[in-house]
Amino acid sequence: MSALAQGARVGAPRRARKTAARRPVTGGVLWIVVLAALLAGIVAVNVLVLQLNVSLDGLARERTELRADNAKLRAQLSSSAANARIARDSQRELGLQAADPTTTTYVRLMP
Repeated sequence: MSALAQGARVGAPRRARKTAARRPVTGGVLWIVVLAALLAGIVAVNVLVLQLNVSLDGLARERTELRADNAKLRAQLSSSAANARIARDSQRELGLQAADPTTTTYVRLMP
């Protein structure tokens, strides 16, 4: 019986060593999986931020173009308003009238 007791003692620590050796490997694999998931999340967030920056750049470019178009339209409106104002002032202050196109004659000079 002493032989069986000695055999049990020798076998028991070996089994404990095997399970003890597997636990750190399992824990290491678990940490690797957790870190990989965290890194994948960080990469996904960076990709989303990059996409948002690209869309913001497009919107900023569109805003700049719209501001330029607005400035151009304001200049045209100002020019049109100035022409109408000049015609109104010339009629009121100087008594000038626009020429009637039906009574206009052209003189052609021969060289």
